[in-house]
Amino acid sequence: MAIFGKSQKTKKEKKDKVVLKHRARTAATVNGTAHEIIRAPWFSEKALIMTEKGVYTFDVSTRATKAAVAGAIKEIYNVEPRKIRIVNLPAKRKMMRTKRGIGTRAARRKAYVYLNAGDTIQFA
Repeated sequence: MAIFGKSQKTKKEKKDKVVLKHRARTAATVNGTAHEIIRAPWFSEKALIMTEKGVYTFDVSTRATKAAVAGAIKEIYNVEPRKIRIVNLPAKRKMMRTKRGIGTRAARRKAYVYLNAGDTIQFA
């Protein structure tokens, strides 16, 4: 084929992949790793205000995916999440009152779990 030729390559049509969200969410926690994915609820002023709107915040492992978090929430709290958003919090340098002077706070990851209207999670 010439560089400026009139013939064009035909693109191969890709088959659409059908992904079942329900299978992906339940398969993530088959081995009972739900408590490794969700470490703890995140209690802050902002997080507690958002619980009134049906959004719950959790500290999750750094390798957790949205599907894994959804499966873990369903397994632990028996609630089907509507939407999940994951936020990476970077490590920060903080002043220490010791000889070292400066320390580093670890990087963390949290997940916002949106529930359907009427669903709630009880922590205590």
